[in-house]
Amino acid sequence: MKLLDCSCGTVVGLFTVLVVLIAVIFYHLENSESVTYPRMAHDMKTLEENFRQKNKSCFILGASGETGKELLKEIVNRKIFSRITLIGRRQLTFEDKAYESLVQEVVDFEKLDDYAAAFQGHDVGYCCLGTTKAKAGTEGFVRVDHDYVLKSAQLAKAGGCGHFHLESSKGADKTSGFLYLRVKGEVEADVGELGFERYSIYRPAVLMVDRQESRPTEWLARKFLAPLSAAFPTAMSIPIASVVRAMAVNTLLEGEAKAEILENKAIYNLGKVAEK
Repeated sequence: MKLLDCSCGTVVGLFTVLVVLIAVIFYHLENSESVTYPRMAHDMKTLEENFRQKNKSCFILGASGETGKELLKEIVNRKIFSRITLIGRRQLTFEDKAYESLVQEVVDFEKLDDYAAAFQGHDVGYCCLGTTKAKAGTEGFVRVDHDYVLKSAQLAKAGGCGHFHLESSKGADKTSGFLYLRVKGEVEADVGELGFERYSIYRPAVLMVDRQESRPTEWLARKFLAPLSAAFPTAMSIPIASVVRAMAVNTLLEGEAKAEILENKAIYNLGKVAEK
């Protein structure tokens, strides 16, 4: 009996140590990013109204994906653009009347030069294009996440786009040994060389969203991170709503930097501004 009590005590002790270690790690991850908070000269409604009066237009690449879909909903609800254009490989259908004024340009991403007109006349561009190696293979992944993105950015710049938003990934690094992070880092750098008036890169961690598309690895990660995200919301994950809100708010703000990288915590905090 004493041996059993001793064994139980050891297990409880080890479990406690493990929980403490996990908490310390997540606390470190939660506070490892330095964040510069935006200076809000006006409230959100004033910012939206001021921006609305500029009569600007935008396009969204990847509106059929999870981030693009949520971003479209966000900017439609805020009514900050006079015209919204969706650029994609297929026509999307919407039942809500709020979407009836959308312009849709169906393009062949393998022949984007033939569709240069679709990228002309937009003030703001949002790029949420992306796939996975598991879905498209190595070559397909590089083609979508790098080649399609870069070519789209080139056409957007030539078409007069002033502010280009790029959804990237936490850990993006063109020198990384991991294909996914290396390609994300490479396209960040290549788009940066185009010289947009303003270039905003978003590096979210694991997106907390129920995807329609099956991604088993992300599904497992979300199941593991869900209970922890309440206590450590930016350590390893982020709600997709925070990402699209941050994109919307950042569009309204006057950027001090020509190029900016928003890491996960900065995205989360900027998204919180939109809730006020």
